[in-house]
Formats: sequence, structure tokens, C-alpha cells
Amino acid sequence: MTIRSRTSTGLVLGLGSSAAFGLSGVLARAMIDAGWTAGATVTVRIALGAAILLVPGVVALRGRWGAMRHAWPILLAYGALAVATCQLAYFYAVTYLQVGVALLIEYTAPVAVIGWMWLRHRQRPGRLTIMGAVIALAGLALVLDLRGDVGTDVIGALWALIAMVGAAAYFVISADDRIALPPLTLAAGGLTVGAVILAVAGLVGVLPMATSSLDVTLAGRSMPWWVPAVVLGVVSAAVAYSMGIAAGRRLGSRVMSFVGLSEVLFAVAFAWAALAELPTAVQLVGGVLIVVGVIVVRSGEASTRGEESVI
Repeated sequence: MTIRSRTSTGLVLGLGSSAAFGLSGVLARAMIDAGWTAGATVTVRIALGAAILLVPGVVALRGRWGAMRHAWPILLAYGALAVATCQLAYFYAVTYLQVGVALLIEYTAPVAVIGWMWLRHRQRPGRLTIMGAVIALAGLALVLDLRGDVGTDVIGALWALIAMVGAAAYFVISADDRIALPPLTLAAGGLTVGAVILAVAGLVGVLPMATSSLDVTLAGRSMPWWVPAVVLGVVSAAVAYSMGIAAGRRLGSRVMSFVGLSEVLFAVAFAWAALAELPTAVQLVGGVLIVVGVIVVRSGEASTRGEESVI
């Protein structure tokens, strides 16, 4: 596979992953409005994703159990940081902050990735990379349409920063093609670890858990609760994480982290379609800036192919 073909495939996979992740907000909102807590919704989503990917993950390993033994620290880190910590921290962040503020803080993860690559591996970002970071983050702020006196809470900001660390870990670990595990196996293992951690957190009372058998309403239509739950597990967990890992290994952690910013744009589009929440002109401008930022970052990274060792 040529570098151009590899990059093109990575971009398609990355955008697909972002779209799958972006769908989760609308589905989760429908379940929460029907009586589910956010903690229960997230746990069901991750557990279903893990169950769906378990067999494909084992098959993809093709009997290379030695690779699994060597990679177990990565699986634990991925499950604990990229899955469980990110989800839990974001859940707590939005109890103190407006959702837009919490998202904006969490999605500074690409900047954290650049900083990690610089400090850990001396991969100093070029001017174009920095310029792309600034443009993309400015676009993200516009897409979130944070206007007026939103205020911040110190505790909430700290939780959002923890969620940012989890998101950065997702981009960094997903992009490390030194990991001998296939993308499906890494996704299955990470989701399994994350599901166990979330379940334990619920059992000990750290994460409030409540479910409901009431029908949910989505896009003006009533449906059984299990319909959005299954889509959350299949699309927004199993598909999203698998495609994200595959994309990261083709694009590298820096570029993938900026492609991941498009998740916010997809989330806005899905909210528009399902909840009749029309994007404002400011949000549309922000979406354009995100795309421009990704292109600029990609241009800045085109001559730097030393991202294989990211951990």
C-alpha cells in the first residue's frame, strides 16, 4: 500500500470512527430522557461493544497468544484510560459544567498529543502543525458555540482535564503500530477492561446506575429501549473504536487526534437531524475551520513519518 493510499484509507476510517462516536450523544440523550442514568448508558454501551468484538478479536489474533501476554499492559492502559477514565471523568465533568465547556476542555486532547510527542520523543511540531492546531481548536470553539457568560467550576474543570488525558491516551495508543495486537483485538481487549472497570465502579457506588424499560423517543418516533442501546454498542462502541485504531495506525497520533475533532461536527449534524437542533451560522463556520485545521496539520506532518513509536 502506497503512502498516499494508506493516508486516504486512514482518513476515511478516521471520519467513519468520528461519525460513529458522534452518534452516541443523540442515542444516549434518548435513553437518559427515558430514565436511564448516564453511567448505566455508558456501561451498557461499552459492555455490548466488548461482547460484539470478543470473538472477532480472538480470531484476528490467529493464535498468537504470546503477543497478548506481551501487550497486556497496553490493554490495561487502553481500557483504563482511553475507555473507562475518559467516560467516567466526562460524566462527572458535566455534573459541574455546561456540556459545551466540558467538551471544549476535553477536546484540547490534540494539543496534549503534540506536547506528549514533543516531550517524550523530541518530535517538535513544525509551524504548520502548530498553526493547524490553533485553527482547529478555534473552529471547535465555534462549533460548540460558547457564547455569553458560561462560567467554570474548578472541580468540573479538573474532571474535564482528566477526560482530556483519557482522550489523548486513546489517540496515542491507537496510533502505535509497534503494538503486535491487531486493531480488532486491541479494541476488544480495551473495551472489555473498560466495561469491567465501569461495572465495578457502579457496584461500589462510584458511578450511579439506573435503568428503565420505558420506550425511548428518537427523531419523533417511539421505540423500545434496546434499539438505541444496541446501536450504541454496535456502532458507537465496537465500530467506532475498531475503525479509530485502524485509522490511527495509518495516520499517526497527531493527525488522527485532529481528525477526531470532526466528532463534534458529526454530533451537531445528528442532533440537527434527530432533535431538530439547527446548527447556527457560527457553528457552520467552525466546522469549516476544523476541516481547514486538519488539512494544515496533515500538510505539516507530510514530511515527518517518525510517529511509529508513540508510547
